[in-house]
Amino acid sequence: MNSEGTRVRVPFFFARNLKGAEIDKELKRDYNKNIMNCKQVVISKDRLKEMDVKQLNALSEEIRREIIENAYDNGGHLASNLGVVELTVALHYVFDIPADKIIFDVGHQCYTHKILTGRGEKFSTLRTEGGLSGFPCREESEADPFSTGHAGTAVAAGLGYCYARDKLGEKYKVISVVGDGALVNGLSVEALISANEKPKNFIVVLNDNGMSISKNTSGLYRMLTRMTTGSGYEKFKRGVKKVFGNSFVTKGMVAFRDYVKRNLNRHNYLDYIGFKYVGVVDGHDMKELVSTLRRLKDTEKPILLHVNTTKGKGYKSAEEQAERFHGVSKKFEDSVNAYSSAFGEALTALADKDDKVFAVTAGMKDGTGLAGFEKAHKESFLDVGICEEYAVTLAGGLAAAGLKPVVAVYSTFLQRAYDEILHDVALQNLNVTFCLDRAGAVGADGVTHQGLYDLSYLSSMPNMTVLAPRSTEELKRMLAYAAEKPSPVAIRYPNGEEECSLPSDGGVETWEKLTPDGDVTVLAVGPRMVNAALRAAEKRKKVCVVNARCVCPLDVAMLESVARRPVITMEENVLRGGFGSGVLEYFARRGGKFRVKNLAFEVGVVKQASVKRQLEQAGLTTEKLLRTIEEIL
Repeated sequence: MNSEGTRVRVPFFFARNLKGAEIDKELKRDYNKNIMNCKQVVISKDRLKEMDVKQLNALSEEIRREIIENAYDNGGHLASNLGVVELTVALHYVFDIPADKIIFDVGHQCYTHKILTGRGEKFSTLRTEGGLSGFPCREESEADPFSTGHAGTAVAAGLGYCYARDKLGEKYKVISVVGDGALVNGLSVEALISANEKPKNFIVVLNDNGMSISKNTSGLYRMLTRMTTGSGYEKFKRGVKKVFGNSFVTKGMVAFRDYVKRNLNRHNYLDYIGFKYVGVVDGHDMKELVSTLRRLKDTEKPILLHVNTTKGKGYKSAEEQAERFHGVSKKFEDSVNAYSSAFGEALTALADKDDKVFAVTAGMKDGTGLAGFEKAHKESFLDVGICEEYAVTLAGGLAAAGLKPVVAVYSTFLQRAYDEILHDVALQNLNVTFCLDRAGAVGADGVTHQGLYDLSYLSSMPNMTVLAPRSTEELKRMLAYAAEKPSPVAIRYPNGEEECSLPSDGGVETWEKLTPDGDVTVLAVGPRMVNAALRAAEKRKKVCVVNARCVCPLDVAMLESVARRPVITMEENVLRGGFGSGVLEYFARRGGKFRVKNLAFEVGVVKQASVKRQLEQAGLTTEKLLRTIEEIL
């Protein structure tokens, strides 16, 4: 341990200028040579408060190395966390955490915060089963006042703390750290507008790195980039006061500068809604950060502090390829998502033949496989940023006007637009296709990112067809089917490569028998469940495996054909309201004797672990299926 109270590391591999395929090779070499025996950064709150600016910068470098090492071992959100190291250290240095509340929007940037709040020794367990969550988590620490994982929540939650604090007569500060991508989210904008100068001791820190996951494209973001006069303005005031004190000269010059600022910043709507805008501050200049935060700490009027940071700071490749390094897989291996790739290729091919096809995504162009589509059909592509509600209603408008919109988004994020799906698409019976990537169990991202609810809420909506392909080939066929169907269609598929390789019968709306009739029928949804059922059929004779690819509406003819034998359903979804519940409801309404068992996630809160472990914990395995077969027969 050095004199600054942190444990010393040797390597500086994060600063290397690496590109493309060199990254993994060089990183592995450095890791094996220098990193394996390094220990965690551990520092007390009291020791942090004693540091000077030079020591704070040294601590920031130590933390940056810790984050990179952990990302190598466990995967995680790398670039976003590297970009806020100095900012987070400065916040902890100036404010009294956990008495003062820091709420991180989305939570992609909370790693430094975790290290500084007594979790440094457990940081190597991040995103692992039984370890630290990759996002802020109230159950984990009192330093996490609000659990986050989706964008746009921090301002509203921060205001909630402010109003509760004032009502209860408490005195703490509230700081909401929001990225430029999350600030344009509808919830963020609603919260900012509603604040109206009421909350005291409330600071919104705008972490402006020009990115959400993909590059930021919103009009609000463009407005924010024009607010750079604020930095010069603040420096000007400090300089005048230093030279002339509080004389009439100072007052006159500052008044003139105020006039100039108001006229230069006509687009600064923050002034009109009651926030004092301060910026732009260099988010990697520790001295400036500390000085600014100290100055703003006791300001009663709500503040928006505009901080410029570099996503991936300190790791050259992450700085140059911020989108690629937003989220990294374990061991820095490029994760192959066969379904995302197949979707992007299939949609591009459809658009080649039909100019009415239009793709919409909510800040997830690369993650959903649409980068190639944008290049080929730029005029038929729109990334609306982290605004899922807008994406859905926009698609409704596109469909009503005669186009064939396809909304591509992760399953966990589509649930944010529940009302828009129901009100603006389903009730109007519009031809909108929803493609839900990362459906089912998602692994290390844990509680906030599970795609376990889509079958339940989508199946309840009028006019909605819900599909789950067992292979990439089936996904492509479903996409073509959806483009021509005059009503809404949702297609959900997992992350990864797993798929059922058996030849397909070419259908979409009807179910598919993959093995002959037997003593028991397994209705399986999606590739993982289909494969688990097929493995069970190999081990036990007379098990009929059905690919239940059309979740809603149910294939009634197939259900009638298997009604006399026991039925088991398997799905990567919560049990309540899901596919299995629909099958039970059908048989209950039908009447007569029936035997049905459901295998699904019985609880909706699924913490981080590998996908394999999450499926094991839910009983969605071949072994559990075999035991269930014996029980039902």
